[in-house]
Amino acid sequence: MNQTSLEILEFNEIKRMLESFTLSTLGRNLAAQIAPETDAMIIDNRLNETLEARRLLDKGSGVPLSSLNGIEKIMERLDKTSALQPEELWTLRDMLTGAARMIRYMSERIMIAPTVAAYASSMFDLSDLVSEIERCILDNRVDDKASSELSRIRKRMAIVEDRIESKLNSILHSPAYKDILQEAVVSIRGGSYVIPIKREHKRSMDGAVLDVSSSGSTVFVEPSAIRALKSELDLLKAEEEKEVFKILSYLTGMAESYKKEILINIQTMAHYDFVFAKAKLANSMQAVRPMINLDHRIVIREGRHPLLGQKAVPLNFAIGEDYRALVITGPNTGGKTVVLKTVGLFSIMAQSGLHVPAAEGTELGIFTDVLADIGDGQSIQQSLSTFSSHIRNIIGILECAGPDTLVIMDELGTGTDPAEGMGLAVAVMERLYTKGCIMICTTHYSEIKEFARITPGFKNGCMLFDVKTLLPLYRLSIGIPGESNAFLISLRLGMDPQIIQRAHYITYKEHKPYERPVVTTEENKPQPLMNEDIIRTHETNKAQTQRRLEARKKAEKQRIESPYKVGDCVFITSMNRTGIVCEPENAKGEIGVMVMKKRLMVSKKRIRPFIDGKDLYPEDYDLDIVLESKEDRKKKHLMQKRHVEGLTLEHRKG
Repeated sequence: MNQTSLEILEFNEIKRMLESFTLSTLGRNLAAQIAPETDAMIIDNRLNETLEARRLLDKGSGVPLSSLNGIEKIMERLDKTSALQPEELWTLRDMLTGAARMIRYMSERIMIAPTVAAYASSMFDLSDLVSEIERCILDNRVDDKASSELSRIRKRMAIVEDRIESKLNSILHSPAYKDILQEAVVSIRGGSYVIPIKREHKRSMDGAVLDVSSSGSTVFVEPSAIRALKSELDLLKAEEEKEVFKILSYLTGMAESYKKEILINIQTMAHYDFVFAKAKLANSMQAVRPMINLDHRIVIREGRHPLLGQKAVPLNFAIGEDYRALVITGPNTGGKTVVLKTVGLFSIMAQSGLHVPAAEGTELGIFTDVLADIGDGQSIQQSLSTFSSHIRNIIGILECAGPDTLVIMDELGTGTDPAEGMGLAVAVMERLYTKGCIMICTTHYSEIKEFARITPGFKNGCMLFDVKTLLPLYRLSIGIPGESNAFLISLRLGMDPQIIQRAHYITYKEHKPYERPVVTTEENKPQPLMNEDIIRTHETNKAQTQRRLEARKKAEKQRIESPYKVGDCVFITSMNRTGIVCEPENAKGEIGVMVMKKRLMVSKKRIRPFIDGKDLYPEDYDLDIVLESKEDRKKKHLMQKRHVEGLTLEHRKG
């Protein structure tokens, strides 16, 4: 079945839900690989095993499933390594023990779940291997009792270690060594037992210096008195290691001899994990086992889209008996697309052995392919328009459609000129019908509704709409065409009735009055379905703009009302000096003053009137002579005459 349709119908989401119910990586891999089948016997078998697994879960007894953690790597190491490690052998033992429990569990439930229980008959109870691993391995370590030789070696090691400990204790507690010891403790350096000795007394003890402390004040000496015992202990450890390797090799060889049987057990346990995950998913959806037919007939009773769950309005749907093509109309957001996806997804799920969330009596046909065109598929990177993407999908659908395919198309003919889109939609449906497929389409075109009404094999359907509350009911009614109700919905959402009256006239060339819906009860009260974000953002921007205008007006008012004008001579109290005003007061209450040929911004609180400008200069006097330098006045004069490349004039504020 084509991957495009599986993605459009969100089957990948169903697979992810299924994976979440598995316990093992191997079971999760099987869930990820699940795909629709086309063989009726295989589909029936898979649906039955899901049903039987649900029966076992409903009995309440715990199914002995195993996580199988780490078992894959262990099986890869068989035949490639000389010996498995103790922890690996114990993991293998856990898996084999789980397999034995599963064999016993299923043998007692053959009457309840014959198909599922039969899988356990192929498994092997490798109790001899389990017993050997349990005899030889204890706490992820080869046990002393694994062999008489290992037991002898470890007993001898214990005796030698006791002797070493006794010798060391006698040294630590000997008065002869009391003053040379840094500390009365024994430590291990490089696998040897050492005693900490003060550096200045390192020659006072017969032995080998094996290490020095970081400060250099302590040396670690292996006493000569234990050297012979240490050599004997090292030899015993080598013998122990050799004997342990021999035992692990023996157990590994025994496991390798059962490799085929172990692999069958692992695969069967992984399949059980997968089967019971299907059962858990079905229980979580309150699903039923659909009946399967070879007549391409679809009957859905109280169906709910799996991803919507209990929030979905139940769907009752039928096609393939008296008609093969259904044209669904109705308002946007009315549930048309949900109907398409529910029908397509139910077919894919059933053919994959999954139960569907519906009521008993649900029946689904077997299709070699489900061909879907849902969504606009617009791509900026590929420069595809909505219409172009639809056409590409439809061309593929026309090529693949046949008597054993289910075709699902949403908003057929949209994205282009309405007249041409309508004609194209009808032509496509006619061609698909001649190919013998089961077809479900949605549309807004009234001409397509009329085509479906008069054409044999076609049927109209609509998404129901409550004319009192002006809200969609999300329920499908087959047999009658629906209206888009665009005008009534727009009115419900708060659009101006005059705009809707004008739209009605443009559409139908007739006058029809529209009024806002009357609110009689709290339930009837229309919800604020307008895009509040647009309004909220607009109001925020409007308020910000108003605040800026008010601040600007305030600044201008302060500038105008200032008693100081450019050219006035003022006294600066903080400097005890006079200056000439060169810039009017700004919003901060600062005034630009020229003092000794420097421009300073001074708070008006530190300024006092001294001489009014009109008393200082004649009328129409050019204040630039006072406020600008001779060089700047020359530049300004030159700029007023012509453009000079590279000539700049800086306005200095201080």
